[in-house]
Amino acid sequence: MARDTTDQTPLSSVSEMTAYLAAGNKPKEKFRIGTEHEKFVFFRADNSPVPYFGEASISALLKGLQKKSGWDPIMDGDNIIGLGEPSGMGAISIEPGGQFELSGAPLETIHQTCKESNNHLATVREIAEPMGIRFLGVGGSPKWTLAETPRMPKSRYDIMTRYMPKVGTKGLDMMYRTCTIQVNLDFSSEADMRRKMRVSMKLQSLATALFASSPFTEGKPNGLSSWRGEIWKDTDNRRGGLLDFTFRDDFGFEDYVKWALDVPMYFVVRDGRYHDCTHVTFRQFMDGALKGEIADWQPTMGDWTNHLSTLFPDVRLKRFLEMRGADGGPWRRICALPAFWVGLLYDDEALAAADELTKDWNLQEVNALRDAVPAQGLKASIKGHGLLDIARDVVGISRLGLKNRKRLNGDGQDETVFLSPLEEVLAKKGTLADDLLMLYNGRWNQSVEPIFEEYQY
Repeated sequence: MARDTTDQTPLSSVSEMTAYLAAGNKPKEKFRIGTEHEKFVFFRADNSPVPYFGEASISALLKGLQKKSGWDPIMDGDNIIGLGEPSGMGAISIEPGGQFELSGAPLETIHQTCKESNNHLATVREIAEPMGIRFLGVGGSPKWTLAETPRMPKSRYDIMTRYMPKVGTKGLDMMYRTCTIQVNLDFSSEADMRRKMRVSMKLQSLATALFASSPFTEGKPNGLSSWRGEIWKDTDNRRGGLLDFTFRDDFGFEDYVKWALDVPMYFVVRDGRYHDCTHVTFRQFMDGALKGEIADWQPTMGDWTNHLSTLFPDVRLKRFLEMRGADGGPWRRICALPAFWVGLLYDDEALAAADELTKDWNLQEVNALRDAVPAQGLKASIKGHGLLDIARDVVGISRLGLKNRKRLNGDGQDETVFLSPLEEVLAKKGTLADDLLMLYNGRWNQSVEPIFEEYQY
């Protein structure tokens, strides 16, 4: 997230928090696609990570991009930590280990999304090249230890770094050594949100399998297709994973609010200063738990929106839905991930088919699939059906949805062209993680160093 919110509107009730989420409802013709992608930043001379400070650094990249783009700098104290497009149409931010993220503008088609990503990558390469810096598109840091990974001077990350080891064994790996591609999608009503969230929660592990690209840790195979997926199994299970209430037929915005109220907070921001609030839940905050600890202890709408951004379920609800299951990957996958989910969720026929396909999957079965996928990938199964066969059906449904949308580019192509990376996975029955392991054991002579050259942006 590029910028934390400072909305000072007083907050006093569950109904206000529920209304905030419900305000995301919009007519179908106003549905948009917001794509986010992260990449590792490295020096091409020796494949080492890029620090925050220095002439060739993360801060220098941000300053160079700010000068070229004219976007507004986002500051944390004296340090630049991101950029915001002045009218709110996109942002650039840095993750805890220096991973560089584009949060794209809300766009109408995947064609526009792909063009946006291509333009962004071209621009950052132009700034980075004179510094000897390049970018890597995979889901997990393939070489660097946690100690070797730089830390960004961002206040919320300082709080998270102290807190993560208290609630799980892999939280620091999640923060510092993973990258993702995500897409943010709209809903028209509570019922529409319910259906989309239920379907996407059940299918998120399929996305993890299809986009798996993190088979290396600290220079060696880790025995997994998606190390990133494995990390999320024990990061902070109180605020992450599957949400049991989303498997009910009657859940709504208020159920998400009630769940979020009982998740510990990370911080509140007052006068630009971050106060560590990991010792209280948002419900306790609402009940006055910070009175006497901070001067302005009353909750605000800004506190609520910031809290929502610190929740990590497989599908996150804000005023839109965030698909959070996929590893990062090469450029074509930045386009394939939103295409996959738009095809499934933005066409009524496709959404109905996906809902029908998964209607009998219960919480225990989906959770077992989620546990199996990081190691087994497309070899995992649910209800006696192999995930590879299910993937063929689901990608077919997504193709149907994209075809029905009839969003054409200048050459008359619809959005189904962006599913080709996934169709290649299905045709060869292997993921990018499988490809990487084959290269490691073959042409790369059991070294991960070539990944930086062959999978750079």
